[in-house]
Amino acid sequence: MAVVFFFVIITICTLLTTTINISNAQQTCTSQKFTNNKLYNHCNDLPHLNSYLHWSINPSQNILSVVFLSQPSTPSGWVSWAINPTGDGMAGAQALLAYKASNGSMVVKTYNISSYSSIMEGELAFDVKVKSAEYSGGMMKIFATIVLPEKGVTVVNHVWQVGPSVSDNGVPAKHAFQPANLAAKGRLDFLSGQSSGGGGGGGGSGSRNRKRNIHGILNAVSWGILFPVGIIIARYLRTFPSADPIWFYLHASCQVSAYAIGVAGWATGLKLGSESKGITFNTHRNIGIALFCLATVQVFALFLRPNKDHKLRFYWNIYHHGIGYAILVLGILNVFKGLDILSPESKWRSAYIIVISTLGAIALLLEIITWIVIFKRKSNKSTKPYDNK
Repeated sequence: MAVVFFFVIITICTLLTTTINISNAQQTCTSQKFTNNKLYNHCNDLPHLNSYLHWSINPSQNILSVVFLSQPSTPSGWVSWAINPTGDGMAGAQALLAYKASNGSMVVKTYNISSYSSIMEGELAFDVKVKSAEYSGGMMKIFATIVLPEKGVTVVNHVWQVGPSVSDNGVPAKHAFQPANLAAKGRLDFLSGQSSGGGGGGGGSGSRNRKRNIHGILNAVSWGILFPVGIIIARYLRTFPSADPIWFYLHASCQVSAYAIGVAGWATGLKLGSESKGITFNTHRNIGIALFCLATVQVFALFLRPNKDHKLRFYWNIYHHGIGYAILVLGILNVFKGLDILSPESKWRSAYIIVISTLGAIALLLEIITWIVIFKRKSNKSTKPYDNK
């Protein structure tokens, strides 16, 4: 029974990894089509904010035809794509911004963002020959033909963004300052189609993105998968005499491994926090601290476990089980909090939901089997004296 159960868990984790790898390997932009049936030579799945970029370039004339697609943060929100000739962030960006007007038509405006405190509509530093926008399927699309800022320079810093609303007089509201919003920038080669950044157009920001992803994966595997698996093993496999003492070693190994991975994830979280001054996620952080403390106390249960017939064993069981179920609930909750912060592709969240739902279904099935076994044992004990007559 233990071997079969563990095989199922390994299969689930393998499916999760496969789903994530397929998600990363396939480009969504290659399957996107436009109402004018126009084809573009290059496209990129931008790494943040569910955004995509299509373009064709005429190097001899220095003309770029581009389509930017993104999902606004609300249906009444705005989307924007910009080239920054002078820097790698928002200040200095030459932006195209689209939103839906009160009459239902799509509007495209240009913004020369000279500084973070000065965001005014105006002419850009380069010529915009054509600009238009569409809205369908929850995605806003900006179509534009522009003359690149500098003759012969086809590698640029670009920035993209989404916002929640636009006022009646056409002023866009501030965008959110989540990590995905802050990381929506990079460097793009229009000729080769190669892009870099997506975390700031530089090595440091790219490193922070990798650390965020590592932090998320470590904690999802630890608190979100291994700890629940360890609890399922302890609760259900020990019902079967043939699984003793294998269930205990499986349970202990699973929980100690989960704790070690969780500590590594916790450490990367501390490092990210120290590198992101002014950006805090209080709920996620506080739950993480609580999980680390509870799990550390739980590890001591392995060394403080009294014998089964000891008078303190009853109280130890309350302490061990209570903390274990608290870790289970808080761990899964914090995985979803982390997904909200990282804002990955929806496939990541869906993959985790599938895994945790499958574990829940297995637990429910084993719960039913366990009670059937218990009732049968009680029934056999109650009828045994009569059978011996």
